[in-house]
Amino acid sequence: MEAVKFEKVHFSYPSGGNVATDEDIFSSDASFSLNGIDFSVQEGEFIAVLGHNGSGKSTLARLTNGLLTPDSGKITVLGLDATNEENLFNIRKQVGIVFQNPDNQTVASIVEDDIAFGPENVGIAREEIGKRIDFALNAVGMSEYRHSTTSRLSGGQKQRIAIAGVLALKPRVMILDESTAMLDPRGRKEVIDVVLKLNKEEKITVILITHFTEEALLADRAVVMHRGEIVMQGKPEEVLKREKELEKCSLTLPRPIKICQKLREGGLHVQDALTSETLSDEIVRELENIPVTLPAIWEKEEAPEQKFGGEIGRVECKNLSFTYNPASPFATHALNGVDLEIGAGEFFGIIGHTGSGKSTFVQHLNALIKLPTAEKKYKEKRKKVQENPTVLTVDGFDLTKKTTDFKALRKKVGMVFQYPEYQLFAETVFEDVAFGLKNFAEDLSEAEIEREVKEAIEIVGLNYEEVKNRSPFELSGGQKRRVAIAGVLVTRPEILVLDEPAAGLDPLGKEEIMSLLHKLHALWCKTIIVVSHDMDEIAENCTRAAIFSEGKILAVGTPKQLFERSAAMEKAGLDVPFVAKLVNALKARGVEIDCDLTVSDFIEKILKRAKTGGAGMRLSEIGGQNDA
Repeated sequence: MEAVKFEKVHFSYPSGGNVATDEDIFSSDASFSLNGIDFSVQEGEFIAVLGHNGSGKSTLARLTNGLLTPDSGKITVLGLDATNEENLFNIRKQVGIVFQNPDNQTVASIVEDDIAFGPENVGIAREEIGKRIDFALNAVGMSEYRHSTTSRLSGGQKQRIAIAGVLALKPRVMILDESTAMLDPRGRKEVIDVVLKLNKEEKITVILITHFTEEALLADRAVVMHRGEIVMQGKPEEVLKREKELEKCSLTLPRPIKICQKLREGGLHVQDALTSETLSDEIVRELENIPVTLPAIWEKEEAPEQKFGGEIGRVECKNLSFTYNPASPFATHALNGVDLEIGAGEFFGIIGHTGSGKSTFVQHLNALIKLPTAEKKYKEKRKKVQENPTVLTVDGFDLTKKTTDFKALRKKVGMVFQYPEYQLFAETVFEDVAFGLKNFAEDLSEAEIEREVKEAIEIVGLNYEEVKNRSPFELSGGQKRRVAIAGVLVTRPEILVLDEPAAGLDPLGKEEIMSLLHKLHALWCKTIIVVSHDMDEIAENCTRAAIFSEGKILAVGTPKQLFERSAAMEKAGLDVPFVAKLVNALKARGVEIDCDLTVSDFIEKILKRAKTGGAGMRLSEIGGQNDA
């Protein structure tokens, strides 16, 4: 039986009059959002839906459970006509949807009440509701937060609770709309494992909207959307290899396929592979076929030590602790003695599990969270010397003192939040971007303000004339993120802090955001600090990174230094980049490659090894070398 069936479904949002062009992949102002979709999902099937931001994926999800009504066409869900309002209650009872932003579906102030909301509304017995709350919390690893206040959870923790709320319904159809985007790697794996288990054992139909290749590979079928149409579908491992078709859909090839292509361009004839295990097998097979022409000694090349200096752009933090709601039953220790130095000129990464204290730390950097000694209301009763005083100096500003000019600090230290829509508030994009500039530079003329705003909007890749008079709330997620960044860049900060800047964006959008940050770093932004759950993002872009866990710093170092300790990363609830997995897989097969864990360096070292013929030797179990 078909669980979901779309027949020539059209749907359009109210248009501002502009039609999206092929170049404007982030536009939500197209003449249609779904253009005659024919689509079906069998009961018990696991479908992965891929596509660029604004392609119609979320619209498809909302139409499936009746949150939206099509302009034309027919939608049938579990045998019920979704266009008939009388059927909507029964459809929503059996079709659960988890949104990308958990705040859009949090309804109660206490975690267990929020999870119970759905089952209570569909008439589940009280005893059964208790069992379902236990099941759902265990499934997402949040049992200890059962009696916590939802508003005091981190973004990733809120997302887990949102997923638990749908799991508690035990729906026949479950839709996840980028619902793992804000989770740490362990959390993402735990949630997907639960969804897979429900799909296989309970035969729950799953529609997973995702940009993560490893998630899409788990599905029975992959569906690719582009500009409101379904343009490709089939087995995920086949769909994800179609380079030309993916490029036309504004998507990028998965990282493993890119590596395979680059190796082939360099003369190593590996076959396309989507996992580190299969790709390592391909590489070893090719290397073993190369004749030995030189001794198989692979010298490790140490990267030159990068030196950073000066106070401008520097961060020094010692013994920083912070507790939310101190001296109350809701007290939460977010930071516990953090020591960290970020050198001027670094592109620095901050990683850690959900609730590890990452966001709390970066909010201290421009005094969104002030130290007690910096509060105006603070009165020191008596002078006494602290044994381990807190030190927090950012861009030359001492944040421990209440005499610090915090307005000047915030001009120099820009912050882009996890959810860009929280940062937007004005009626037009121009007013939103100009707001900070007017506050920080009150002596500027209107012409100067317009020039600075225009430059900021264009540097983030938006067309100034097209967007300046539009409401920021009409924009797509990718456009909102760009406007939020422009609103910070317009003051030309010396330190730019971004909390999950690329989360929820399609692969091309992520590449464009990171390319933009490197451009800003090269032009005038002294130091960039990025909070991320994407380990590949950290490995490819950062000079150094810090691992946060339980409010403390576990380790600080280059991506290579951190990610070579895969066991420690796993213990911290994190993953390692794909290249690190590939290096480990090759090592297990007797081939050691020393690289900085970026794709470009890995390819260079593999091709260099192939050309020297060094791969004709295999490492022995005791670390020596024997003929292959």
